[in-house]
Amino acid sequence: GLERVRAGIALQAYIPDSFRWQRRITAWARRRVERGGEPVTIRLVKGANMEMERVDAALHDWPQAPFHTKAETDANYKRMVASALEPAHLAAVHVGIASHNLFDVAYGLVLAERAGAGDRVQFEMLEGMANHQRRALAEHTRRLLLYAPACRREEFLNAIGYLIRRLDENTGPENFLGHAFRLTVGGADWNLLERGFRAAFATPITDAPRRTQDRLTETFAAAPPTRPWNEFANEPDTDWSLEQNSAWAAAIAGRDPHEFAVRTIPVVVAGREVEGLETKPCRDPSRPGATLCRHAVATDREVDEAVACAVADPDGWRAATVAERSEILGRVAVELRRARADLLRVAQVSGGKLLSESDPEVSEAVDFVEFYRSTARTFHELPGVAAAGCGAVVVVPPWNFPIAIPCGGIAAALAAGNTVILKPASDTVPVAWEVCECFWRGGVSRRVLQFVPCPGSGPGARLVSHCGVAAVILTGGTSTALAMLAAKPDLRLAAETGGKNATIVTAMSDRELAIKHVVHSAFSHSGQKCSATSLLLLEAEVYDDPEFRYTLCDAVRSLHVDSAHVLHARMGPLIRPPEGALARALSTLEPGEEWAVEPRQVGANPNLWSPAVKWAVRPGSLTHTTELFGPVLGVMRYERLAEAIEIVNATGYGLTSAIHSLDDREIDAWRRGIRAGNLYVNRGTTGAIVLRQPFGGLGKSGVGPGLKAGGPNYVAAFMDFRDAGDPAPPREPIENADLAALAAWLPEDGDGPRVRAALASYDRAWREEFSREHDHFRLLGQDNIRRYLPFAAVRIRVVPADTWFDVVARVAAARVTGARVIASFAPGCPESWR
Repeated sequence: GLERVRAGIALQAYIPDSFRWQRRITAWARRRVERGGEPVTIRLVKGANMEMERVDAALHDWPQAPFHTKAETDANYKRMVASALEPAHLAAVHVGIASHNLFDVAYGLVLAERAGAGDRVQFEMLEGMANHQRRALAEHTRRLLLYAPACRREEFLNAIGYLIRRLDENTGPENFLGHAFRLTVGGADWNLLERGFRAAFATPITDAPRRTQDRLTETFAAAPPTRPWNEFANEPDTDWSLEQNSAWAAAIAGRDPHEFAVRTIPVVVAGREVEGLETKPCRDPSRPGATLCRHAVATDREVDEAVACAVADPDGWRAATVAERSEILGRVAVELRRARADLLRVAQVSGGKLLSESDPEVSEAVDFVEFYRSTARTFHELPGVAAAGCGAVVVVPPWNFPIAIPCGGIAAALAAGNTVILKPASDTVPVAWEVCECFWRGGVSRRVLQFVPCPGSGPGARLVSHCGVAAVILTGGTSTALAMLAAKPDLRLAAETGGKNATIVTAMSDRELAIKHVVHSAFSHSGQKCSATSLLLLEAEVYDDPEFRYTLCDAVRSLHVDSAHVLHARMGPLIRPPEGALARALSTLEPGEEWAVEPRQVGANPNLWSPAVKWAVRPGSLTHTTELFGPVLGVMRYERLAEAIEIVNATGYGLTSAIHSLDDREIDAWRRGIRAGNLYVNRGTTGAIVLRQPFGGLGKSGVGPGLKAGGPNYVAAFMDFRDAGDPAPPREPIENADLAALAAWLPEDGDGPRVRAALASYDRAWREEFSREHDHFRLLGQDNIRRYLPFAAVRIRVVPADTWFDVVARVAAARVTGARVIASFAPGCPESWR
């Protein structure tokens, strides 16, 4: 059997635990040989892809898996070579010593000769990398292997990538080959390399892995005090490559599927659970027909009582200091961390979420709580301004992100100083309940945060239009937002309302990278993301390339569609069977379209559908213009980039958009012309992270003030501000010419000092914040630029209740951005203002 099979493995010395694995393999191989089996081979290399390792660690907030310094790597390499060449080990493990460093090669030669290794040691070099070294080595050993990459002509792009990686490694300032061509015994380079070689033997190192995250055993200390928001650090996601975390995931998925069956989730109003209400079943999308649990449904009576309690604020949340509220929210963040497994499980069974999809949601939920309590404190500490919550806030989240989005809405409203009523999405009531439990355990009372599940019509409509409600936070459809405004035109509404998101791939792109990002953006979460790539626009050269189409479709077909309870699934179920536009898109081709990948229902579950790719989608079609909340990707052809931008903008949505191009000119033209809130260059359209990529859209993708979720200004949408005390005189000259001229004209008494202070504030804010691009993280390998786009024109409506200060300040604020100001006056305004 396998005992007679010869096999081997490469171990990279820049990973600390490679030495630990070398010892384990060696012990196993010795037992194998003792039983009459064949030896195995271990190739020892320094390591590859260090830059990618650094980027991966930076993007995920994980420790870097390899050592940080070359000295540590060199020390580990020598330790592994010495262990491999012990005579007792050589009988079971043959060794490949791969290096161009002559000091390391000589070290290996000496140890091999001392051990009498014979043909059990082989030295390895790259063909053509350093031929003079290879010839010198060949004089000392016949066991020399030269290797080189080989590929077919049509795969030559892979060879180019390999060559670039080698050039990057071998031209590094610490790499031996960077010195090899001017190396002479006793010279400066020789002495430098010799010192490094000797120092490696005394460098302290460990064989413990650098990544030690363990979801099975982790504990969380008390919440730390808030830090300034611009020093914010994101919560790390789960590192699924770690064995202990895989065991943690298996334990979650292996829970009793009926564990929630005994529960009836109540309505919580004014601190108590309301009894005697009608209940509705909660379903598991992965198990059609099975009832997960039941939840109570609020009526108009509970709505009115909840609003009355929120307005009265009997626990004094609005009267508490910002520090007191921040401390409680810090405890909530700890509770969310502790509840990660429970939140993942309930999202799995109630929302049909894969664990890998819900895990970043928990991290984002923690980020929202931590970040909003920091930004709220900033607004409360503004000099000369008194900030306060606006009142009772209703949070109306969607089912597709049942952890992060409700948590973010609740956290923003609470941090701003408001009481909150959560109206959870009907499909994911159990998840919303678990989120609220974290807030309640953290110290937010059930009178400050009330839980009112009810249908969107009837009690739900009464709730959001209630005269006692100060603001509504909605994530849902554009039609829902417009209906809310129609019912209550003066509603303070902050709504993210979906998207029809596109990725443009030009002929100047890395096509394989584009396919990777498009497949993930289109079909993760089964396409049920408002930011999902729904349209793929290909430049003619790419569209007409049969290899691109084959590779894209092959990648899509490779996605394993299964129950959310199956850990190796890559696509889970839809929240419910397709209906409406989605059902039509999954079953019908419009004129000119063809199936590149035809969808199908998977098994007997009507919620399980394989992904669809429609080719030759035409402008103006259903696939082009309609938001399809499911796994449907429409592919369109374009000739010029300007045409592609026009096609994308024609949808009327503007949430996320991406381009794949290596041409800076194309990127600049796209950046100027595309209308979307989140723009991604050579990346996917999904996965925004708090502060890295504040999230919100334009056009039909957003209703309200336009302050992005996860951004530094978001909580201000749910606060009221007023002057506090006399304004301080400006500390520095006003730089904006228009504002400076106005300041010089102002009187020294009356409202003059107040307006002058406002002008100085606007000027400073424009220079320091609004006119600049910001990258708060400066991550290795990724830019995350936050910027503001000024309006070309601002229309100001003046009413009799406005003061002279109100009018002048609004005009000045608009002018500092360079906008054209158009003022109109309602009847009754003083003639002197015109």
